[in-house]
Amino acid sequence: MMDSQQRFLFLLKTHGALSTQRVGEKLGMTKEAARQMLHKLADDGSVRSTTSATGVGRPQKVWELTDQAQALFPDTHSELTVQLIEHIRQVFGEAGLKQIILAQEAATLHHYRSRIQEQDPLLTKVQKLAEIRAEEGYMAQWEETEDGFLLVENHCPICAAATACQGFCQAEMSTFQAILGAEVSIERTDHIVSGARRCAYRIKSAHHSA
Repeated sequence: MMDSQQRFLFLLKTHGALSTQRVGEKLGMTKEAARQMLHKLADDGSVRSTTSATGVGRPQKVWELTDQAQALFPDTHSELTVQLIEHIRQVFGEAGLKQIILAQEAATLHHYRSRIQEQDPLLTKVQKLAEIRAEEGYMAQWEETEDGFLLVENHCPICAAATACQGFCQAEMSTFQAILGAEVSIERTDHIVSGARRCAYRIKSAHHSA
């Protein structure tokens, strides 16, 4: 079970920058109690305050995780992984690295297909995909939208590897496409490797009416 500090950090990780009032509302506490904890976390170097333009009126003060706190959410064996990628490049070249990524993609696809059936409705496929990704450390969530679904991954446990080699992200998209079906369109709208807080994917069926 998470302690109070972990609850604050998890909330900011999954929702991004939030005002003191919103933090309090989401954690079921008063604004003053939330403010005290946020200032304590700021003193520890875990969160920082910034301003966010909200349209009309003065900019709003919001809280977000620092790089120090981001490091609490593991990037699986990142240093070793990056070193291995570079060694593979040096020994086998880009073509060899591509073959290894394709092999990993095939293994991942086999695993996903053991739990997601081709005949499953798209809703079920998205639900199951989010469950698997959450189990793998991506802090995945999903929601239904007006024209389909939104799959959100609030953390990337292989971020260092994905940064060192974009092929991992391309393989990920290929795997999603194979699992959800050729008649489904998938658009990545947010990308952690590109500096976004999260990775997000808009998923729509080609048969969805406009």
